[in-house]
Amino acid sequence: MSRTEQDFLGQREIADDIYYGVQTIRGKENFHITGIPMNQEPYFVKALGYVKKAAAMANRDLGAVDTKVAEAIILGCDRVIAGDMMDQFVTDFIQGGAGTSTNMNANEVIANLALESLGFAKGDYQHVSPNDHVNYGQSTNDTYPTAFRLALILRLESYMTALRQLQEAFFTKGREFERVLKMGRTHLQDAVPMSLGAEFRGWGTTIGEEVDRISEARALLREINLGATAIGTSVTAAVGYPKLAVRHLSALTGVDFILAGDLVEATSDTGAYVQLSGVLKRTASKLTKICNDIRLLASGPRAGFNEINLPQLQPGSSIMPGKVNPVIPEVVNQTSFLVIGLDTTVTLAASAGQLQLNVMEPVISFALFFSIRTMERAVNSLRENCVLGITANDEHTRNMVLNSLGIVTVLKPLLGYKQCAEIAREGYKSGKSLHQIVVVERKLLTQEKWDEMFSFERLINPDLIG
Repeated sequence: MSRTEQDFLGQREIADDIYYGVQTIRGKENFHITGIPMNQEPYFVKALGYVKKAAAMANRDLGAVDTKVAEAIILGCDRVIAGDMMDQFVTDFIQGGAGTSTNMNANEVIANLALESLGFAKGDYQHVSPNDHVNYGQSTNDTYPTAFRLALILRLESYMTALRQLQEAFFTKGREFERVLKMGRTHLQDAVPMSLGAEFRGWGTTIGEEVDRISEARALLREINLGATAIGTSVTAAVGYPKLAVRHLSALTGVDFILAGDLVEATSDTGAYVQLSGVLKRTASKLTKICNDIRLLASGPRAGFNEINLPQLQPGSSIMPGKVNPVIPEVVNQTSFLVIGLDTTVTLAASAGQLQLNVMEPVISFALFFSIRTMERAVNSLRENCVLGITANDEHTRNMVLNSLGIVTVLKPLLGYKQCAEIAREGYKSGKSLHQIVVVERKLLTQEKWDEMFSFERLINPDLIG
């Protein structure tokens, strides 16, 4: 069974079990780009349902759309929001037309759902039209970015949860390792002692900062241009529609949306996306640094730092028996590199808009959603498959501290910089330990004073040194 639908370009036969229509089919055929349809981002599809529902409610209240038709549209929107029609959203993420194919995909699906609820056949658009009723007082140029912003707000919540959980995992390890003595390093050279717990705690703190930055960037997404229609002049929208539609959308979603003060500016502005993308890049940069540190600390095990042990997940070589690689930090590194590259995509696309519209918003949506999804998975994997299973080689790390020349810094308040430098130089040339030089040979400190100066508490709390 099939039906015939027509637009001004001609007719198309459409299988009768399909809820989208002729304009969606044209978009589906024209854009074979990513191979990823819109239904792979459920939050975007649901957001389109919310936006169309808010629009129908406002048009109903203003008398712009017949109440019976508006209520049928609202029922159709509820089906989309519930996720019932996910397989009907088939347009590619990256498309020409600034998202028109996706907007019409939503309009056609909702129109045909409304027609069914009223007892009419799919495609009988004289009763409920995708353009004249579902899209009344709207344009792709205000509904697509509004849905995009709502979807980002919803998607970011689970990503922020993943970051908070990673932060707590680092803090938990920080508490577990708080009395594990190790050597701090700068320039990859021995510096001064610290606890392994402080190192893990620092990673937790830096991830927590990212949650705060994402919250700030997400707040910018609450300003929307719903009701701006084509370029911000609200052409074809009923008087009072923008404010009412935004009020309905806020009530439906629980998100306190703000109608942009200048709709012409807001319709072409993509600054909030650049800000969010920059924060995602910032987090990716931090995760890269953390994962590089983890790989260094776990390197070896016999010929490397060997300060920590990572969970052993899989054989690491097809030729070297028994080798195990740090595969989770490696994959998080790679994910971070991808996100950093996608930030460049967002930057270029945001700068490429002309005049009253930025037609590159579809690739921005692809870049941001792909970044958030992949980063969330990487963060969860880092926590579950790596951080939670890390153990410390505390005896080894302590021995490295006591055999290091870097701990001569602890003696500087007692012996002075010049004498400490001479001692360190002698140790470097002779291979002798500081203890051998300071206590045994030069007798600059008694054994009792040495033990006092190099106790765990004094090594990790420099304020106690005197």
